[in-house]
Formats: sequence, C-alpha cells, structure tokens
Amino acid sequence: MAILNVTPDSFSDGGSIASVNDALCQVERFIAEGADIIDVGGESTRPGSSRVTVDEEIARVVPVVEAIAKRFDIPVSVDTSKADVAERSLELGAEIINDISGLRFDARIADVAAASKAGLVLMHSRGEFEAMHSQPPVDDIIAEVSKNFRTAIATAEGRGVASESIVLDVGIGFGKSPEQNLELLAKLDRLVADFPQYPMLVGTSRKSFIGKLLDGAPAEGRLSGSLATAAVAVWNGASIVRAHDVKETVEAVKLLDAIKGQL
Repeated sequence: MAILNVTPDSFSDGGSIASVNDALCQVERFIAEGADIIDVGGESTRPGSSRVTVDEEIARVVPVVEAIAKRFDIPVSVDTSKADVAERSLELGAEIINDISGLRFDARIADVAAASKAGLVLMHSRGEFEAMHSQPPVDDIIAEVSKNFRTAIATAEGRGVASESIVLDVGIGFGKSPEQNLELLAKLDRLVADFPQYPMLVGTSRKSFIGKLLDGAPAEGRLSGSLATAAVAVWNGASIVRAHDVKETVEAVKLLDAIKGQL
C-alpha cells in the first residue's frame, strides 16, 4: 500500500503533492515500483495536527482519487475517518476506506462501506483526534488492541459490512510507547492467529519510534528502519504493508518471501 499524502503538513512528505498532475506522476512511479494499492490521505494524523473540515478534505482528496481511478487500473484507498469524505471518494472511484479511528470518530463509515461493498481498514487508536499520540500507554498493549479490534469488527459487521471486506491495522505509533510498537511487531503473529479471517495491515514507514531507535534520525533518514520493521511485520503474518518508499519495500518483501519459501 503506497502512501500518497495530499496534505500540506504530513510529518514526512507534507506539501510534496501540489496538484492533481503531481499526484498522477507519483502514482505512475509507485505502480512502476510495484505498489498494489494507492492510499490517498487529505488530513495529516501526525502528532500535533488539527482536524480539517469535511469540505477541505473533500477538496484535497476527491479530485486526486477521481483522476487516479480514471487513469490507472489499481485499487485506491481513501485514508479518512469522515463518512462524507469516504462516500464521495467511493462514488468517484475509491474501493477501500482506511479509517484510523476504527469507526470511533464516525461509525457511519461502516454504513458507507456496507452500501458500496468497499473494503474497510479498521485501525487501533485511542483518544480523540488531537490526543491520539499523547495517550498514556496501557499496561497490556496486545490485550488492548485485541479488545479494540473485537469492538470495531462488531460495529462494522453489525452495520452490514461483510467480514471478507474487513482488514485490521494495529496502529503502530498511535497511543503506544516505542517499546509497545516493538512489542506489537514482535508478537504480531499472536494477533494474526486470533483474527485469522481478517488480513492484517501494518504501517511503520518513517515513524518516530524508528527515529528514536536510530539516534534521532529525521523522517527522510529512516529507510533502513522502515524496511526492517516492514520485513518483521510480514514475517509475522502481515498481509499488507503501508509504505512511503515503495521500490525498496517491495524488494525487501520479495526477498523475505523467497526466504520463507524455504521453510
């Protein structure tokens, strides 16, 4: 899953996509590098970010989603926690909703997904939007994520989302300590085993816990850590990895798959 941020303030690449044409050029490169899904986001979820209005998010996201869907034959995901943004994006070609709140912010997203038979990513997070990154760590992160998944799945399926349309995301970096991010990666196989019918998505790309482990490396200096954590996630059962550096991530996973094939 290739990350395409159409925001001015994302932590790693904010402002790099200034027009629909810029977005199309980036998507063309992502596809050439091996991306399977394009994830378009119009609201930064970095620490310290503020919510944007529905109209602003639609203005950022929808023209890009529509242009990608018209030009390329690749599934498009919309990274949003607003039902109105999701609905408009699906109308114009998106096929997946990637909800960082796991339906906590706007449960109507499940209704939109059910009506359109779209894929739905349910991510674990805690707290309101502005406080997601400042939550005190829970005592048992594996139990917390598992409990949250069960609640989100029950909400989604209760509103008509088919189980085969749901993907789970452990939410690396959202309300977890650096040690808990590492624990989730190390023990991801437990969550995969507990939720075998739902593919697991993991997004570690360029996140701050990697920088902290690499002596304060800035976002653009976290490639090695991003690749290592993506590889561990796939080894432990992740079906989808969300990444900024598509070529390098595809190559790392290709090598990992070849190694696993010898088991």
